[in-house]
Amino acid sequence: MKAVRCENVHRLYGDFPALDGVNLTVESHQIFGLIGPNGSGKTTLLNQLQGIDAPTSGRVEVLGLDPIKQRNELTLRIGSQLQEAAVIPRLKVIEALRTFAAFYPSHRDPTELLEMVGLSGKANAWIDKLSGGQRQRVFIALALLNDAELLFFDELTSAVDPQSRLKIWDILRGLREQQRTIVLTTHSMEEAAALCDTIAIIDNGKIIAEGPVSELIERYGGGDELTLETSELDSGILAGLPGVRSVQQHQESLSVRGVGNFVPAVLSELYSRGVEIRSLDIHKATLESVFLELTGRRTLEVH
Repeated sequence: MKAVRCENVHRLYGDFPALDGVNLTVESHQIFGLIGPNGSGKTTLLNQLQGIDAPTSGRVEVLGLDPIKQRNELTLRIGSQLQEAAVIPRLKVIEALRTFAAFYPSHRDPTELLEMVGLSGKANAWIDKLSGGQRQRVFIALALLNDAELLFFDELTSAVDPQSRLKIWDILRGLREQQRTIVLTTHSMEEAAALCDTIAIIDNGKIIAEGPVSELIERYGGGDELTLETSELDSGILAGLPGVRSVQQHQESLSVRGVGNFVPAVLSELYSRGVEIRSLDIHKATLESVFLELTGRRTLEVH
């Protein structure tokens, strides 16, 4: 079963199309990343999937349910990251979990969840005394109280230090291994590439690209770039080699873009022709370059 289906989803606020014909599928038991610039529609889409807001038109299905008409049933099967203000800061960690556990007819053991997120030693700590990374791990535990099949996280690691970020990544990978499905938004291309099985890029309310990171890079990243300082060479000789997409001749160097195993092919050709290579450098195409190519913006602008 697909965890999420969106078919031609529109959400208008007045005349403004926050979502403009979104078509999206999220497979079960994977980490699905949603990335896009400010105001691109990420949070609006998450709200649709959780039944917080209804689409103006189109169809949304989550775990086989209509998030608006069957929201009470859906709420028992999904978990989401609470906003900081939703948790009373002068509660102890274990008190917060027990308080929210009371909202569900059945729930997981709060002590067991704290052990899972590595916070057993902080059970009796005040929430407002925790570090940012520790608070985010509390929010993961809260999202799992109902033993959720599907989890939603919005910028989960945006304000945590690098060490805490890696701990959270390990937790999310562990949840995937438990056959849970995770939908997350992130402004970090590094995080999206490291965690996500599939990524969708949203801009101006439209999904403009979707797929595994490797496929997106191959399709939109322009290929890797090999820069060579060489003796004189007719650049056309390299243009027809397998995997080579473009060759640019500079005064004392060549820039070759390509995909697959084009680098060995280029070097072999140059060697066979006795071309002297004084230096070479390889720049790998990244998710960042895909994002820039498709949106015209760098990820510093993304939230």
